[in-house]
Amino acid sequence: MTMSPLVPDNDRPPPARFALDRWTWKEIGYLLANLPMAVAGFVYTMFMIGVGVGLAVTVVGLPLLAAGLHGARLIGRAERGRARAMLGLRIDEPSPMVLSRRAQGFFPWLWSSLTDPVGWRAVLYSFIRLPWGVLTFTVTLVSLFVLWPVLPYIARLLAHADRAMARGLLSPSDELERRIAELESDRGVVVDTAAADLRRIERDLHDGAQARLVALAMDLGLAKEKLNHDPEAAARMVDEAHGEVKVALQELRDLARGIHPAVLTDRGLDAALSAIASRCTVPVTVGVDLQARPAEAIEGIAYFTVSELLQNVSKHSGARSAAVEVWRSADRMLIQVTDDGRGGARMDGGTGMAGLAERLGAVDGLFVLDSPAGGPTTVTAELPWRNRDEGKDRDKGRDLDKGRDKGRVR
Repeated sequence: MTMSPLVPDNDRPPPARFALDRWTWKEIGYLLANLPMAVAGFVYTMFMIGVGVGLAVTVVGLPLLAAGLHGARLIGRAERGRARAMLGLRIDEPSPMVLSRRAQGFFPWLWSSLTDPVGWRAVLYSFIRLPWGVLTFTVTLVSLFVLWPVLPYIARLLAHADRAMARGLLSPSDELERRIAELESDRGVVVDTAAADLRRIERDLHDGAQARLVALAMDLGLAKEKLNHDPEAAARMVDEAHGEVKVALQELRDLARGIHPAVLTDRGLDAALSAIASRCTVPVTVGVDLQARPAEAIEGIAYFTVSELLQNVSKHSGARSAAVEVWRSADRMLIQVTDDGRGGARMDGGTGMAGLAERLGAVDGLFVLDSPAGGPTTVTAELPWRNRDEGKDRDKGRDLDKGRDKGRVR
């Protein structure tokens, strides 16, 4: 959100006074500039609609109209900037028109452009501004020379009408557009997190279990060659390979636990968090008060959030004890991890707190850190609650759709 640092609270300028102060001169300048801006916008709008609609029967009419709506968006952006700078109006930028990857191409672009509500509202704004621009220019100019004692009040009244017009036609249409912008940002976080997790799994497999299994295959090959002429050496090599197999299996178990622990799937969040707590270097008490299990995705995020927070407790807190509490409140699941350590944790302290906050924000969650110097540290995470049955129903629906698609292919 872009906002002027000179604007008082509640988007209101100071009261109009008899003396012409800075705010009054800004409003006068805005009102006088209305006429040339309105003329330019009206001429552009009429030309765009006339050419686009007039040539709609040809192949170039609709694309010209779509391009004209993109230009109307630019006019709306210029008017929002002028209102911010001269009227101190707090007004958001509407979300950009972005096509999904599945909807790339000329015809999806054409349809999205022709049905763009932001562009059409900018067209309507430019169309109705011409008579208003003539009125405000005339009244302001005459008042500047004839009615200057009451000019501040006249300018304030006309400027309030301009504020209402800009806010009604040029601001985002509703909360949905703001939500779309947030989801676009969250989608990037999710993609980056998934890519980082895939790189971590690939690195762990390549440097750990894969390298150990390659060495194991080589040892077994050497043992096979020595089996006939040196059975004792071959037996020793087989024993060593047996030990390597056990180590490789343990590494694979650890890797699988890092992807999705079996205890979480089989026994739920209470048992999984108790298992994490038992591996923490600090004594941890765990309390899970959930009458039902949440959806698998929410349960997994909660598990890995607590896992990373307890790792921070072990590595950085210097605490003597810690506690984990999980409960449900209405349609939200809350997680609270506390410790009696030295405190002073920060979001930018290099302990992964910022990454956790981004991951939770990507699923409409919240992350709150309270860690004064000297402790204690309290981290509260909040996740949306979704029932496990709902997630299963969605998965069944996807499976049915896939089955229908396969049937059509056959």
